[in-house]
Amino acid sequence: MYIHKIQARDLPDLWFQAVHDILDHGQRFHIDRGSYAGQTRLEYDFFMGHVTYPGTHPLLPDIPPSIGIPPPVEHDYIFGGEGYERSYIEYLMTGRKEPGESYTYGERLTKAPLTGDKLAWWEEGNTEIIDKRAVDGKAVFEENGKLFLNQIEWVVHTYKEHGSRNNQMVLQVAHPSDLTLLDPPCLRAIDTRIQDDTLHFFVYFRSWDLWGGFPANLAAIQNLKEYMAGEIGVKDGEMIVESKGLHLYGYAEDLAKLRCMKT
Repeated sequence: MYIHKIQARDLPDLWFQAVHDILDHGQRFHIDRGSYAGQTRLEYDFFMGHVTYPGTHPLLPDIPPSIGIPPPVEHDYIFGGEGYERSYIEYLMTGRKEPGESYTYGERLTKAPLTGDKLAWWEEGNTEIIDKRAVDGKAVFEENGKLFLNQIEWVVHTYKEHGSRNNQMVLQVAHPSDLTLLDPPCLRAIDTRIQDDTLHFFVYFRSWDLWGGFPANLAAIQNLKEYMAGEIGVKDGEMIVESKGLHLYGYAEDLAKLRCMKT
């Protein structure tokens, strides 16, 4: 198994290097299930990217006009604009979920229900097991008689109140029951670390569309990191991203060759 590693200055740099390199280092796999089942895609065995200045603007890649193809992601798709009822930032950072959506990243991150044993221990006040906090309407809130956890605000509060040397502050997206979904979340977790008064993110995707999904996801996740760093009162830091399924579908492979001027 080949582990492909890229060192990049900013997010567009990471995207371009990853697109350029997959044409040489990706393997062609048959898609047995999920999106584009029955087709093939070009995929890294395992991908790691380290971005030292992910907050450098622009966050999204640009395509030179001379190449004659559209950019992989529009600015308004991420941040909102005409033609988009919901920005991708809202999809990532709010609990809004539309009918027909089995999940959103934002619902998982900002509106996680407190249930089962954890709820029982919470209600019992079992502080040997549960870090019970006030229902403040922010990190913990009640809706229709049920308790919910906003992971983003919980992590912010924990760092502010208890300091930075804490390896527990992981933003969880995946649920064990996601195995029952035909299309489970691609983003599984965003781990966090504060070092040298700076917030860093460690991001893992189980499967990842390199052409359009990769730049959209990372621009939004960078926006989340900037928000959290500001709320905690630390500097915005680096990003390390990983995936065992970063890939290009057939249509995007042709676009990638044009962008990288490869035949």
